[in-house]
Amino acid sequence: MRIIVPIKQVPETSNVKMDPETGTMIRTGVEAIINPLDLYAIEAALRLRAQPPSEHSGCTCPEGEITVISMGPPPAMKAIKEAIGMGCDGGVLLSDRRFSGADTWATAYTLAQAIRKLGGADLVICGERATDGDTGQVGPGIAAFLDWPLATYVSQIEQADGGLRVERLVEGGKEILWSPLPLVLTVVKEIAHPRLPTLGGILRSKQVEVPVWGPEQIDANPESIGLNGSPTRVVKISKPKLTRKGEVVRIKDPADTGKAVDRLVHLLHERQLIS
Repeated sequence: MRIIVPIKQVPETSNVKMDPETGTMIRTGVEAIINPLDLYAIEAALRLRAQPPSEHSGCTCPEGEITVISMGPPPAMKAIKEAIGMGCDGGVLLSDRRFSGADTWATAYTLAQAIRKLGGADLVICGERATDGDTGQVGPGIAAFLDWPLATYVSQIEQADGGLRVERLVEGGKEILWSPLPLVLTVVKEIAHPRLPTLGGILRSKQVEVPVWGPEQIDANPESIGLNGSPTRVVKISKPKLTRKGEVVRIKDPADTGKAVDRLVHLLHERQLIS
């Protein structure tokens, strides 16, 4: 089974800063890490590869191959190397100024083109969302561009009947689905606890050559990448203003309790919250 895991490098902080002029994220001077939710996708791929093929799984290879791909500036190579250190086999970095400024639509298109250039795959596993954008749109977008089946919020995966049986977290319970391959999944934290890179894996990652591709290498339409291919734009950035004004009724003496209750009842009547 050939598995591809798209990953993203994000700022190691919850205080993401945006450039008000360009509407893009300010990455200078901020430590970058693998998107924490992508680590669960990597772990899911590693565990699936380690599963012994079942009698009816339809899988002919005992281990398979896991490739990570990432779109970002040159420092994103560190994220790919870390994923290889965790046990992935190789990776590809999509890095070119023409990719910059991409929204989720253009990002999904670019990653889908890279997957096609790699010769396709049996399975694409994505994290639920990126912590810097919180949209959860790239995984489904990849499935749309590839025209593959999609299952989101997956908490369990197993080979079955020539495809995969997955368990999804849905509101109020779980849903079990079966799908043929190829397939795109987005996984949640419940899938597994991510492992750390091993010493052997880190040493091996230094030896693995990771190609860097631009638009030409993935046969990308120049009008479909970066800002040119982004139908959505950040046109204005501002911090929300807190305008809530509460009323505090302080009780300094037990005898004033009745007055406070009367005031509360009056306010609730005034706002038509009680009749």
